[in-house]
Amino acid sequence: MSETKEKMVSLADQLIRVRGFNAFSYKDIAEPFDMKNAAVHYHFPAKADLGIGVIQHERNKFATNIAKWKKLPEQEQLQHLIEVFRKHCHAGNICLMGSLSTDYNTLAPEMQLEVQGMAEDILHWLSHTLENGRKHKQLHFHGEAIDRALMIMTNLQASLLMSRVLGPEIFTRISRQLLDDLIP
Repeated sequence: MSETKEKMVSLADQLIRVRGFNAFSYKDIAEPFDMKNAAVHYHFPAKADLGIGVIQHERNKFATNIAKWKKLPEQEQLQHLIEVFRKHCHAGNICLMGSLSTDYNTLAPEMQLEVQGMAEDILHWLSHTLENGRKHKQLHFHGEAIDRALMIMTNLQASLLMSRVLGPEIFTRISRQLLDDLIP
């Protein structure tokens, strides 16, 4: 990916997390780089192409992170996931998947598929990590690992939303409780 294209994807990611996908235009991407909208269209012919670029970039970052975390104990892997959310909380961002979920019904079908793929990537990894943590007696929970993964992800997403309204200490409280419920 060219440096210009990477900068556009990075800015679009930030705009999605702060405003939402439908609340920004190519003008919002072009102006900070002192370029015309046509330059953005050159790299991303349709806004869905830009959205897909953002999602694919995030999925690649997630794949890189889980590859780094793979040899760590499951408890630490989970803590690293929470740390990713903590950084977004302190930056005033919400979860990319959470933000795109609110616009989901208005997204192009190919972009919807990417959002689904991102959700499946995260839930697959998290449920696998939880199940392995339970086997290694590092994590304790009742029920199916996928159900616990869904609870963790929805709580982390909601914690970013609640932190916008009530302050970042809300994220700390929720994430601490998630870990306390899992770690024996």
